[in-house]
Amino acid sequence: MSAPERRTGDRRAAHRAPERALLAEARGLQPRTLALRRILHRNPEIGLSLPVTQAAVLSALRDLPLDVVTGRGCSSVVAVLRGARPGPTVLVRADMDALPLTEETDLPFASEVDGAMHACGHDLHTAMLASAARLLAGRRERLAGSVVFMFQPGEESAHGARTMIDEGLLSADGPGGVPESAMALHVTSRLGAGTLQTRPGSIMASSDDLHVRVTGRGGHASAPHDALDPVPAAAAMVGALQTMVTRRVSAFDPAVLTIAHISAGTTTNVIPETAVLEGTVRTLSEETRARVLDEVGQVCGGVAGAYGCSCEVDIEVGYPVTVNDPEVAERVADVGRSVLGSRFVEPMPDPIMGSEDFSYVLGRVPGALAFLGACPSHVDPAEAPPNHSNRVVFDEDAMVAGVALYAGYVLDALRPHRDPVRAHLPHSPGSP
Repeated sequence: MSAPERRTGDRRAAHRAPERALLAEARGLQPRTLALRRILHRNPEIGLSLPVTQAAVLSALRDLPLDVVTGRGCSSVVAVLRGARPGPTVLVRADMDALPLTEETDLPFASEVDGAMHACGHDLHTAMLASAARLLAGRRERLAGSVVFMFQPGEESAHGARTMIDEGLLSADGPGGVPESAMALHVTSRLGAGTLQTRPGSIMASSDDLHVRVTGRGGHASAPHDALDPVPAAAAMVGALQTMVTRRVSAFDPAVLTIAHISAGTTTNVIPETAVLEGTVRTLSEETRARVLDEVGQVCGGVAGAYGCSCEVDIEVGYPVTVNDPEVAERVADVGRSVLGSRFVEPMPDPIMGSEDFSYVLGRVPGALAFLGACPSHVDPAEAPPNHSNRVVFDEDAMVAGVALYAGYVLDALRPHRDPVRAHLPHSPGSP
């Protein structure tokens, strides 16, 4: 072996031991992680205002050497850990809000708030990131740069990430400056606990809501010729919209359009004046998104006119496509292989047509979203109640892997003399 090869091997061996230690440290923090998760699960809050959640996060971070800023227009928490040496800034995110569901899990720490439940795992995300902040604070001397811990409300349709960006999160004069990269984890009950999946490019879809109001002329159900019935027009629109997707959208850049709600009329013998259609459009590119939303108006207007009716189409613009930077996505996978072991890191074969407001961050900063399996060991992932089910249950042991992954990503990104393009982490045989 040549001298340069020996030096390279020495550097890799020196780097491998700390990475292997992250799981053990995360395991040592598990009582804290578990306690915070269960506090949040018992006290779910919805939307942008999460005072109980915010207070719990601030309490969990209180004794750490962090610069903490809270939001003005929402209950966000931004905590900055400044490394011992100068360097870039990286951002890691956890969302904190719950869903408007009534929990039916029989967990001993089930929701104590009527009509609210942490059914998407955001309580796990928040607890994992708080413990990652504690782990990293203990390794501050190893950091060449700063870490921004982004605790955000309002991920579930309330545009919380956009609100935080509008308040200066990613600006040069923001709490931690402009991040060089960003990373977020999202747990899923449809993967084995401790399994990591991510992919380059589009990983989650855009999401826009449609509201179509068809107007005709009401009358008696026995004499439809004296009225302009909006119901057949609305029914025809449903079929025409589906045909539009299959004939106007490339099969290689797909779109999903679902009409999920139809309402018209009040009784059996009255032709109503109006009918309402509501649904959602999901796409994996902004180009297809723009085309589909434009076509919706044309199709609905044309069908309404053919039936002698008029229509109003209102599009409620939702989240953009979530697009992973290919190099950051590969870096996250490399960190996963180093921290968890190669057998726990899988390629993600297809994007998910759900949406994520981390897309706002990734539209400004090279970064990646990754999925962390949290299916209980006694359950087949294919049969597990999915995220957003009021019966979903997550394996809390998966949080150990999540804490270690958050910390591992930061330590790699802020390692002194790190390759600025691609991290080169050794692969270890450890397990979460």
